[in-house]
Amino acid sequence: MLEIKDGKFYLNGEEFHIYSGCIHYFRVPEQLWEDRLAKLKAAGLNTVETYVAWNMHEPKKGEYNFSGMADIVKFIKIAQKLGLYVILRPGPYICAEWDLGGLPGWMLADKNVVLRCMNKAYLSYVKEWFEVLFDKVRDLQITRGGNIIAMQIENEYGSYGNDKEYLTYIKDVMVSCGAEVLLFTADGNWCNMVSGGGLDGVYKALTFGSNAKGAFGALDGLQDENMPKTCMEFWDGWFDHWGEKHHVRPAKQVEKEIKDFLDMGANFNLYMFHGGTNFGFTAGANRHSKYQPTTTSYDYNAPLSEWGDYTPLYHVLRKLMLERRGIKESELPLPPAPKYVNIGEVKLTQFASLTGNLDNIGEKHRSGNPASMEDLGQQSGYMYYKTKVTGRYVMQPLTISGIHDLAYISVNGGAPKRVYRNKRGLFLTRDKGSTTFLQAIGKEGLTLDIFVDCMGRVNYGSKIYDRKGIQDVTFGAQHIFGWDIYTLPMDNLEKLAYDGKKEAPCFMRGTFDAPAKGECFVHMKGFTKGFVTVNGFNLGRYWNIGPQKALYLPSTLLKEKGNEIIVFEQEGYFAPSVSITGKPDLG
Repeated sequence: MLEIKDGKFYLNGEEFHIYSGCIHYFRVPEQLWEDRLAKLKAAGLNTVETYVAWNMHEPKKGEYNFSGMADIVKFIKIAQKLGLYVILRPGPYICAEWDLGGLPGWMLADKNVVLRCMNKAYLSYVKEWFEVLFDKVRDLQITRGGNIIAMQIENEYGSYGNDKEYLTYIKDVMVSCGAEVLLFTADGNWCNMVSGGGLDGVYKALTFGSNAKGAFGALDGLQDENMPKTCMEFWDGWFDHWGEKHHVRPAKQVEKEIKDFLDMGANFNLYMFHGGTNFGFTAGANRHSKYQPTTTSYDYNAPLSEWGDYTPLYHVLRKLMLERRGIKESELPLPPAPKYVNIGEVKLTQFASLTGNLDNIGEKHRSGNPASMEDLGQQSGYMYYKTKVTGRYVMQPLTISGIHDLAYISVNGGAPKRVYRNKRGLFLTRDKGSTTFLQAIGKEGLTLDIFVDCMGRVNYGSKIYDRKGIQDVTFGAQHIFGWDIYTLPMDNLEKLAYDGKKEAPCFMRGTFDAPAKGECFVHMKGFTKGFVTVNGFNLGRYWNIGPQKALYLPSTLLKEKGNEIIVFEQEGYFAPSVSITGKPDLG
């Protein structure tokens, strides 16, 4: 068992240092877990850390998933087989640039829920979830012959609140569910954050990305100076938002910080060791002065690339760690680097319109008001709102408000008006996330179609109550009621009827062979915005504002013959073909 004595960690009675790297099982195809974990061990690390993404395991209330990429038990057991320890961070909130910080979107349908505090509705959900989770991981603790050596209480709570009663409740629920290993909190290296997120009598770790020698001063007066020093997240890179530059950090800069940890005898966890991918619609978003959705790639400039290849930082890390730990390179041989394949141009020859397939791939709901995605039980994807106003009305302002996140508004079947939540509307609009335009209604009435691209929910800070869809529509002083709403999770595209309509928004389908298996990338040059699936697996979103210009296509998805690719383009494209090569393009 991991214990603290005389200012040091001891594991099973012997002095121990935590040399850890972060890999999120939910961002890596399960067939690749062993490869990624073996490369972590070969880098000279002894521990892997992972969050637990609640919303991946309980996408709908009471419906649990622990299979495929959600098989956390398998991930932990592979780590144990390779001789790695595990640090588990079960949340319930994890941030991680993951949709809603890992909290299930269905909770936002309950207006009585107040997140991350002593709110009865919220805590009842957390307790039910922890009881299910700990039934899976309880026997994987080192106290029971497993390899989990520590667990975190909540996550960087001092960046959000200071409800000690809440933190104590989370700790007590973890213990009552069977947590037996060392418990700890982790907060940013500022006394305010540690004061808000720490608990008396509970070990405190820090999170930061520089100044390892000085950062631990944030614990002065808040933790015994004779306690071991641990950085639970050393940010060796950073993540990208759409529309920004790709983040890169020099390997030498990271090497210096790791040397400082080693010289101080400190413990560290590299966030990330291997970032992986925000497959599907799992990427989160930030919202400070504006809404900033995260890209599909979560490469993070980590030592091991998104596709599992070695980087210059990896080799620097491996050399440093093996030297410091007295391990010969021959004792830890490098696993093979990935192979790459060039498939070439793939023509998309079948076309299916979105509007012609609403009843095929969507679920229709009748609602008085324009209900949110969460109200209608959908975790992620798109929404489509339709209504008709009858009668004769003179010119008045027509206002759509609460747009989350990108709406295409069509009046009487006309060309759609595009409104993004960061922008003010077409005109007459002062508020971001809404649009107002003048409209009259003649004797034939008015039809209104609103197609909404619901991107990642905010995952950090006070604005995580990020319900998706639209909030309200008014015409003058009247609220427009009576809506047909289609929820579109885009998880059943095998039901598409290909009607040959090529105008966006539309689906385009093609097939290709892959005689050789290897890692490759779908390049989206000539397309604007949408997502891509291969053999029914959602690779994630693309957007021509960058920085990311190609989506990672894991080798595990490829078949020798007859691979299916579907591109959903929501705005417009140059030509119906994509290029699949062995070269990434993160921007």
